Amino acid sequence: MEGSSFSETAALAALNRIFGYMPQVGLALCNYAGSALDVFSLPPEEKEKALSRYPGIAERLTAETLEKEELELERIRKAGARFIGMDEEDYPSALLECPDHPLGLYFKGGSSPEEVFGIRPSIAVVGTRNLTPYGREWTAKIVRAMAETPSRPLIVSGLAFGADYIAHDSALKNGLPSVGVMATGIDKIYPWQHQDLARKLCSESGCAIVTDYPPGTAPVALNFMRRNRIIAGLCSATIVIESAIKGGSLITARYAADYSRDVYALPGKLGDVRSEGCIYLIENKMADIISGTDSLIRKLSLGAPARRKPSDALHSAAVQYRMDPDAKKLLAVLEAVKEARILPMEELALRTGLPYGEAAGLAATLEADGFLETDLLQRCSINLKFH
Repeated sequence: MEGSSFSETAALAALNRIFGYMPQVGLALCNYAGSALDVFSLPPEEKEKALSRYPGIAERLTAETLEKEELELERIRKAGARFIGMDEEDYPSALLECPDHPLGLYFKGGSSPEEVFGIRPSIAVVGTRNLTPYGREWTAKIVRAMAETPSRPLIVSGLAFGADYIAHDSALKNGLPSVGVMATGIDKIYPWQHQDLARKLCSESGCAIVTDYPPGTAPVALNFMRRNRIIAGLCSATIVIESAIKGGSLITARYAADYSRDVYALPGKLGDVRSEGCIYLIENKMADIISGTDSLIRKLSLGAPARRKPSDALHSAAVQYRMDPDAKKLLAVLEAVKEARILPMEELALRTGLPYGEAAGLAATLEADGFLETDLLQRCSINLKFH
């Protein structure tokens, strides 16, 4: 960008830096002055009057502040990121509907913001960092079910451990786009263990990482609440997998409800602290209960899941496990089940030449990932979605 448009974007970035924790004040100030850039041109006494309730802020609205922000935007542009002002066409329209939307977003992705946010529905999938095996299974199962729909939505989460990571990872494995909303600057990935995931989100088509925090912002506890409102604001619906009664996911759900967005919660085990948040949401009618993937897909209005041929299972598995060291064994197990249609576990071990325990473990992986089904008699068959 050049000229006045670049200066306006820099002005929005500067105001976002100053008013990030009280965006409505920044928005009101822009409306009062006429534009973000005009805020910096107000006479000193008018700035003081407009910000009389916020001592010390008016003196930060200087030409020097604006110049520093312009240099910052140039720096992040060279690093492959950008700041999207709220007045730009590719600022997410769903976020604009929220009264406390940020004055802009820092963005880094594998596609343009318009392609990431403007093509398909956006669904938030959030939950505790300390997921149970049940929670892990259902996170992957729900994302996989959404990938089978005609709408193929954008999956939005917070790049954290637990439900967030599995939501992003499952989306990528199933060919869905995903956006990670961060509680840090665009130049600081947290947690550091998710550097590879962040790199994928920055390079895969339709994917991105975003934040409203200025570059250099470190991860502190207060930042995550502000981040959660963006997750909720970007999406038409929020799915909560598991959450404590005071978990961050519950905050995201409350934001979603306040924005008049749909909320769905997965019921869990009574007495488990990781289920208390979801039970609270359901009991207080803040969230609709998730009773199965088919009913959830209907409620989300994503369209009926496609039924595919058994051969599609082999193709999908080959794509999903292409980097897995056990890829050949997993595909051999799937091929054996496909040929036999229904295959007892003992027979599966014989046909593949694998020890029983290893064959059972591989079959369990394929079942968890949606390729196989196992009945009570331990007989394997191709998942019905591929029939």
